Amino acid sequence: MFLDAQTNLVIDDEKEQFFNSQSKYTYEEYIQKAVHQVKLFLDRDQFYSGDFISDFASKNHLINANDSVNLTIDEALQEIKDLYLDHTIAFHHPTYVAHLNCPVLLPAIVGDLVASSVNTAIETWDQSTSATLIEQEMIQWVCNKMRLPDTSDGVFTSGGTQSNFMALLLARDEYAFKHFGLNLKENGWSDVVSKFRFFCSEKAHFSIKKNAALMGMGYSSVISVPTDDKMKMKPEALVQAIEREKQLGNIPIGVIGTAGTTDFGSFDPLETISKIAKEYDIWFHVDGAYGGGYILTETHQHLLRGVKYADSVTIDFHKTMFQPVCSSAFLVRDTRHFKYVSHYADYLNPLEHRDATCPNLIEKSIQTTRRFDALKLWFTLKMTGAKTIGSFLEKVHYLALDLYYNIKDDPCFEIAHKPELSTLVFRYRAIGIDCDAIHDTINLYIKNTLFKSGQASVASTKIDAKVYLKFTLLNPKSTIDDLLNIINMIKDTGRNYKTHN
Repeated sequence: MFLDAQTNLVIDDEKEQFFNSQSKYTYEEYIQKAVHQVKLFLDRDQFYSGDFISDFASKNHLINANDSVNLTIDEALQEIKDLYLDHTIAFHHPTYVAHLNCPVLLPAIVGDLVASSVNTAIETWDQSTSATLIEQEMIQWVCNKMRLPDTSDGVFTSGGTQSNFMALLLARDEYAFKHFGLNLKENGWSDVVSKFRFFCSEKAHFSIKKNAALMGMGYSSVISVPTDDKMKMKPEALVQAIEREKQLGNIPIGVIGTAGTTDFGSFDPLETISKIAKEYDIWFHVDGAYGGGYILTETHQHLLRGVKYADSVTIDFHKTMFQPVCSSAFLVRDTRHFKYVSHYADYLNPLEHRDATCPNLIEKSIQTTRRFDALKLWFTLKMTGAKTIGSFLEKVHYLALDLYYNIKDDPCFEIAHKPELSTLVFRYRAIGIDCDAIHDTINLYIKNTLFKSGQASVASTKIDAKVYLKFTLLNPKSTIDDLLNIINMIKDTGRNYKTHN
């Protein structure tokens, strides 16, 4: 009897804790109260509170898990307000211009809420049913936008790093099988693989080298190709690099063209690179994590024409389609190449039960359990529309150009490039000082001081070992006045440093 009473107590408690038909009103209450706290977050004046990590020491009691505490929803939300919402970075704020973090669209948030609540696992048909069809439709939509052939396919991923990993993996395994009859998935490493070489711009994303290392090929398997004064890969340098590696006894197997580099937003000459890849019979991957979304614009479509020749493509919807993270996709020209990541488990997707009419998306993914991230994009396309998204992207591009023209003749600044996308890289120069080391110190001081004060968040990078500041513009609600306000903060902070040092 005692055991039965204990069981009933647990079950009664579960009615209020679990998401089910019995808790729908509690669910509504919790969501409404959470929305209230998020609204307070939106009312914050600054992008960041400016607190140091040491300031959070006094909040350790909020961070620490305590098995004996059972807070009410109001108590828990108050604690997360004090610990997180009052201090987290506000990417929607006009003084946040640091990294590739975009403000998110309301329809996407609705999709995220629905997906999180229902908690669909997208890997097999019997767990997802029509959710599979929605993801497939979103994949086909973006494949069509990229003008990939009817054989193309894709899968949602956690981000550009995972998508680029899949590109290198498929390129390596396809080359090994096609040219050497090697089944690396089945039999593992072969010595010839140590001679395989990928080629990418010296401005390409770090994930290319990182992923090559994770695949056991090492950083040295990725050859960096020089760029021109517009930060684009030089085609003639690519050919020279390929020929040089061949003379060394190495084997070129793939080239990565970047559509929108992280620092400069520059587009490699994709059409020319595709011809070089075809001539050498090697894999052509386009990393469009940043710039791929600009396929929806009129201003940048010409820069993406070469994508239709790609063997694979990376695109991040959570960078330039205003989606909450994670929302990214990996596309392939030929769906048959997914055989290099497919696996058939008896309990999940046995081969003998394979049915093309009821696909199991796990056959295209290196992940098993996956969220229904495609629903966010579905809501966005249905409610906002691709044309409107394109107009948002064009606005931030023109905003970057406007800022460039506003400061390019200012003696306080040295500008690294004219924006091709929505980033601007420049450095503050103290009048009367010629020492690069001092300017490096001043620019880092500016960046850190503005961040710590909560006034503005700008990024930094290096060109020829010199420190530069970077604006990454992804907020269509920002204005040129907002940006010039940050520029004035930079000037004031730079002058203040010079005065006191």
